[in-house]
Amino acid sequence: MGDERRGSRVMELFLVFLKIGAFTFGGGYAMIPLIQKEVVEKRHWIEDGDILDIVAIAESTPGPIAVNAATFVGSKIGGFWGSFAATFGVVLPSFLIIYGVSFVLRQFEDLQVVRYAFNGVRAGVLALMVKALITMYRQCPKSPVSYAIMGLALAAVAFFGVDVMIVIIVCAAIGLATSLMAARRSAA
Repeated sequence: MGDERRGSRVMELFLVFLKIGAFTFGGGYAMIPLIQKEVVEKRHWIEDGDILDIVAIAESTPGPIAVNAATFVGSKIGGFWGSFAATFGVVLPSFLIIYGVSFVLRQFEDLQVVRYAFNGVRAGVLALMVKALITMYRQCPKSPVSYAIMGLALAAVAFFGVDVMIVIIVCAAIGLATSLMAARRSAA
């Protein structure tokens, strides 16, 4: 890829993730549908199935899922500078908004209308998270083992307070073990 084309792609990555960062409220899970729409459906930079892998990698590495996903997509599309541009683009709006809101919110945090607005934002974020869950569920392989892993992971995290990293490692080990056993059975 020529330097001019690479620079154009890096700028495009920055602008796409700037838009995602600016117009998505509620964190990384709320961004997943927008990332999918922008990088899979509109620009065809990655395949639809890659979104599930990106979420798995972004969730299992340290840091916010949105930043990790942007870094991963940026790296895949534009190398080092692509990952830098995508990451900078996705965090810049949050930084600027939080910086500005922190000054204003202290003066208006006791107003009932501000509380109502935040309740509305929370409801919208929940809807985006449910959409992301449904999208990932549709792409996830379906088998009794997958359902068991999903149910046990949910119970471990939601009801028993097990550390997420432990759950991810155990789920990966179970997935690896079942895949190896299935490969042995098919080879025999």
